[in-house]
Order: sequence, then structure tokens, then C-alpha cells
Amino acid sequence: MGTSKFKFLEHVSDIYVAAYGKTLEEAFENAALAMFQSMTDAKLVEPKIKVEVYVEGEDEKALLYNWLENLLIRFGSEGMLFSKFKIYEISSFPSGFRLKGEAWGEQFNPEKHPSKVEVKAVTYHSMEIGKEDDLIVVKVLFDI
Repeated sequence: MGTSKFKFLEHVSDIYVAAYGKTLEEAFENAALAMFQSMTDAKLVEPKIKVEVYVEGEDEKALLYNWLENLLIRFGSEGMLFSKFKIYEISSFPSGFRLKGEAWGEQFNPEKHPSKVEVKAVTYHSMEIGKEDDLIVVKVLFDI
């Protein structure tokens, strides 16, 4: 895997990614980067605007889903593209998990941000969270 943050996996009709990190937080950050990279060239998205993200989930998969869905909803409702992500804390509590993080980006500009595919939804289908060697690996399928 080297220094790769994520890779696109084979899938017939949707976008399937594996995102890597030394920690669960870093793997979640890289999954978000992969989602926006599939939508545009994330290198062209300047981290001008910061948004705070707080989500909960009954387990780690639900937490990953809610993290990515929160960011995707911001794109759909506010036109925000993101290219930088930082999760400060993933913590457990009696009924699940909490995530506290931030994302940085800017408003979608069709002259600056080339459109690739439209991610319609994050899915639970084929979602995995596991370990490979010394890395946390999250796999997620985006419906396009």
C-alpha cells in the first residue's frame, strides 16, 4: 500500500474505495477524501471554509456512514466541496460512538472544479472496517 491514502476498487456500477490510516480517525478522513476525489479533482479544492462535524452512530460502520453522509449532504444543500479533513476524536459511549471533526473546502465552481461523477449516496453495502498489516482499512461503496 505504501503511502496511499485510498484506492479505487473494482465495481460494476458504483464507486468502491478502500481508505487507509494508522488510526481509525485517519482512515475515516481518507474515506472522505476518496469520496470527494471521485466527484472532482480534490487537489483543486482550496481549504478556505471550515465546517465542524459532529455525528454519532450505534457502531463504527454507522459512524463512518454518518460522517460521510453529513459531508455529502453539505455538498448537496450548500454546494460545498471538501479537500482537507481532521477527526479530532472518536469516542464510545453506552449506546454507540461519537465523532468530532472538521472539514475544509470551498463552494463548488464549475469553472474551477471539473465534474467527474455524482455521488448520490453512501451505502452500507460491502462496507468493511478492518486491519491489514499495521493499517486500519475502511471499505465503502458510493452509489452513483
